[in-house]
Amino acid sequence: MEWISLETASQLDSIKQQQGYSLIFKHSTRCSISMMAKRRFELDWEELPADMPLYFLDLLKHRDLSAKIAEDFQVHHESPQMLVIKDGECILDQSHGSISVDEAVSVLA
Repeated sequence: MEWISLETASQLDSIKQQQGYSLIFKHSTRCSISMMAKRRFELDWEELPADMPLYFLDLLKHRDLSAKIAEDFQVHHESPQMLVIKDGECILDQSHGSISVDEAVSVLA
């Protein structure tokens, strides 16, 4: 599996228009908790559907997109944070130690 770098508002708009599931992982590259959450997530990510897009947002480079994500999906900004999106709606919002592939898989129908 590979991350898709989330860098533009138009990408975010496309995610909101997609049918099916997408995942957004918001990560602070200077935060050790964020690094551990990302590493732990990547250890198990093969359990996710192979066709599920996995978007990676570098919070330090794209704070504006992080704010747009919070607004568009009506979630509180956290770092690190994982959002599972289905048909343009956030159906799972996890942060810090709660981030896990198991939690993401549990909401996939």
